[in-house]
Amino acid sequence: MKKHLLLIAAILLAFNLSTFAQDTPPASNVVLNQAYSQAKKEHKKVLLMFHASWCGWCKKMDASIEDPTCKKLFDDNYIIAHLDVLEQPNKIGLENPGARDQLKVFKGEKSGLPFWVILDAKGKLLADSQVRPAGASLDAPGESMGCPAEDSEVAYFLGLLKSTSKLNDDQLAVIGKRFAMNKPTPVAKPATAAPSSK
Repeated sequence: MKKHLLLIAAILLAFNLSTFAQDTPPASNVVLNQAYSQAKKEHKKVLLMFHASWCGWCKKMDASIEDPTCKKLFDDNYIIAHLDVLEQPNKIGLENPGARDQLKVFKGEKSGLPFWVILDAKGKLLADSQVRPAGASLDAPGESMGCPAEDSEVAYFLGLLKSTSKLNDDQLAVIGKRFAMNKPTPVAKPATAAPSSK
């Protein structure tokens, strides 16, 4: 009887541990190593996005990349990877262990979300979401665009994609058109009454 109880207890413990392990996001180094390995094997770059569950602009960026008009273009050129960071205290368990440290490595801790980087298969930084003056190094601070939406942001993003992929001008135009859909709609100001001429 004791052997059966011990066996049942061992099975339940193993089940609970495996359930817990499935709920814990993979560590950031695991995510990155898988992305680098796949990028090397497929001769692609890595597009790594730092995001959080509360981030609406992160969802817009994902929706743009996953849009049927763009998905194949990105998939043919990039391995897309995500690291969850900066969650609210009640959702901290969604964060990839070590992701905040990686955000600091790429100098994105003050940039807001989404913050993204483009890397080669060895992890060398090729570009990021910080807009810098032409010719400035990646070490120079810039202003993070997050999800490209404004015309200038979309143009800058397309320039980075062109320099880090095999996308041609027609394909880049398709991506630009989709990302331009993220542009916020201007809010109409309420009309003010004209002064009375009495």
